[in-house]
Amino acid sequence: MFAFFSSARKRAGAIVALLSVLWLAACGGGLGGMNASGPRIDTSRPVPVALLVPGGSGNAADDSLAIALENAARLAMAELDGVSIDLRVYNTAGNATQAGTIAREAVGDGAKVILGPVYSQSAATAGIAAAARGVNVLAFSNNPGVAGNNVFILGNTFQSTADRLTRFAALQGKGKILVVHGENAAESLGRDSILRAIQSTPGAELAGVVGFEVSQTGVINKVRDIADAVRSSGAQTIFLTSGTDGALPYLAGLLPENGVDPAKIQFAGLQRWDVPLSARTLPGLQGGWFALPDPGLAEQFRTRYLAAYGESPHPIAGLAYDGIAAIGALVKAGKADALTGAALTQSQGFIGVNGVFRLLADGTNERGLAVAEIQNKEVVVVDPAPRSFAGAGF
Repeated sequence: MFAFFSSARKRAGAIVALLSVLWLAACGGGLGGMNASGPRIDTSRPVPVALLVPGGSGNAADDSLAIALENAARLAMAELDGVSIDLRVYNTAGNATQAGTIAREAVGDGAKVILGPVYSQSAATAGIAAAARGVNVLAFSNNPGVAGNNVFILGNTFQSTADRLTRFAALQGKGKILVVHGENAAESLGRDSILRAIQSTPGAELAGVVGFEVSQTGVINKVRDIADAVRSSGAQTIFLTSGTDGALPYLAGLLPENGVDPAKIQFAGLQRWDVPLSARTLPGLQGGWFALPDPGLAEQFRTRYLAAYGESPHPIAGLAYDGIAAIGALVKAGKADALTGAALTQSQGFIGVNGVFRLLADGTNERGLAVAEIQNKEVVVVDPAPRSFAGAGF
């Protein structure tokens, strides 16, 4: 469908595929509000933690991801201070039904919290299976549709990105925002996240919403409408939900050709614009903004992981580290109720390899992100990631 970036997409590998991995089974409603309960733990003994990974299906990508998640979790355990964790690893084969069965097995084996699984449907079934015993699940998904009750998602959400960039745009005097989105499930959810961010951000204003069919023809047919909407609304910022493996390259090329000058109208993206490397060369993205985890902390994690395992980590391996870091921080307090929903949602949050984050009562999360700009085909951080929830950026 979008052949423009096909070769670059192959080079980018798992990073570009990340959105589809985490948003698998994006349909389905949320599971409701937070379950404040959880099993009591004996802080004088190693805390049993179940790690559910997608290995065991014979799929090479899932098996590689499973290894990376376990590696990251064990790296986090080695770096904990004064906390001992009994990590028990279970393979789900990337299958939702098996994930539910495995979750019941893990709880039966004594797990006090479940870390993982990756895929949304698997997270939902694991949550249901663990709920009967009051065990919480910290899933690697970023799909808010499966969050709630005893399921918390660790993946960076569209809402965190939308909030961060909308606040930044408003502070820069560019808060009149036109939302441009593909008409599919993931990008429509991204659109809704941006609309919520605009509504809740002082100085932000909705200039309009333009959707397009997610195809090359669909983009071409809507470019003139988008350009007309920019001019008629007086929009200062165009917030794009598409990624580099989808419509973004076309929009970045065709909008300037139709009179939308990136030097005068701010472009901002809900997805990462630094992958693949060739995305940075697109003329329409020069000066554009996107959000990303704290680059300094991410590089430190990559270096430590490389030293420990001889290769760079998978793009979402850091979520396993973050989960262990959060569990360790709570257990270190020495309280028997350290892994209840109420404890997991402490307002000060946690520090992980992707920066500061906290789990919210609805099962979603909030992450401290940096704002980056593409300048002369390079990625430059123009507003650093906050290091606490009391800092700038929130």
